Amino acid sequence: MEQLLQETLRVFETQFGREARWVVTAPGRVNVIGEHTDYNDGFVFPMAIERGVIIAAAPAKASDDIPAGQARIYSVAKKKFVNVPLSGEILPGEQVQWFDYVRGVIAGCLEEGVQADAFVAVIHSNVPLGGGLSSSAALEVATATLLEEITGKTFNPVQKALLCQKAEHVFAKMPCGIMDQFISAMGEKDNIMLLDCQDCTTQMVPFVSEAMGILITNSKVKHALSGSEYPERRSSCHDAAKILGVASLRELTMEQLEAGRDRLTDRQYRRAKHVVGEISRTLEAAQAFRDSNYAEAGKRMYASHDSLRDDFEVSCPEIDILVEIARGIGPDGGVLGSRITGGGFGGCTVTLIEMARRDSIMQTLRDEYVAKTGIEPEMFVTRPAQGAHIIS
Repeated sequence: MEQLLQETLRVFETQFGREARWVVTAPGRVNVIGEHTDYNDGFVFPMAIERGVIIAAAPAKASDDIPAGQARIYSVAKKKFVNVPLSGEILPGEQVQWFDYVRGVIAGCLEEGVQADAFVAVIHSNVPLGGGLSSSAALEVATATLLEEITGKTFNPVQKALLCQKAEHVFAKMPCGIMDQFISAMGEKDNIMLLDCQDCTTQMVPFVSEAMGILITNSKVKHALSGSEYPERRSSCHDAAKILGVASLRELTMEQLEAGRDRLTDRQYRRAKHVVGEISRTLEAAQAFRDSNYAEAGKRMYASHDSLRDDFEVSCPEIDILVEIARGIGPDGGVLGSRITGGGFGGCTVTLIEMARRDSIMQTLRDEYVAKTGIEPEMFVTRPAQGAHIIS
């Protein structure tokens, strides 16, 4: 992140000819366990990662030639400028662009009476795009944090997370749960967040052992989808809950699900089976981390992957290969658990490892994955990072 910061500051000076006044950051996240439980009022167990979005900004000057009531933003990734409005009615576009995440947050701030004067900014990130590490939430939360710093007005953390979630719903047209924005806004160093998606309460679970770490492996694949996969799974879960007479699958036990199995389609049953089981696995894994029982936590991670592969059907061959390689390395080689993370159909795996063996683990995973797929993965090890904050 220090390298990312220095690059951001250099680009800002190059593009705008002066130093930035405000610099903020928000992290990406990895979900250790608890997938597709958020929109079912369940529990999730994310942690902020040591990669994120940095925004450097300064008040606009006349020489910046910015239209009144707008901000001029440069994306390092896109190598492009865009002007975004800071006042008036801001509406989502027909097609989602990267800057719509920024526009959505600005629109939400305006609704809350938070309006910034014209500014210039540079956005830079080292969160892999499309890898399921929530680069979009990091951008949203960083934008909200910047507007707080510019205006001197602050949101409480829950309010900020919900504002950013709304931006994703309305402007990015993605009906995401609350996890990504919550952990990016409220993550704590050396802690994993147990988030209750029913009432938005959080508990911080210590993960302080420097002997252990989280290896994130980007499969470098993201399978083309029709766009119906996420809504279908969400609908199946909600339909199953309605048929079985509960407000959400959070209220359902596995015994109740089995008793009502004949009232569900096979697809509804399997989707619900994953969610009900995953909620239990998430609570069990959180307790295992509290107890520093990493072997038990790892078992829950493997079980989570199996369920996501077989019942929720959101894995893919490349991800399954990565998890099986991790299983093959096993505890003797320093790997305690592994699973797909994120929405699915590609992206990343999250693997619980012994830090002393990180190099050999990464080498084995890379070599075997390349041999089986011909794809060079991107890999990095992280510890729990701090959530959104002001750098300067």
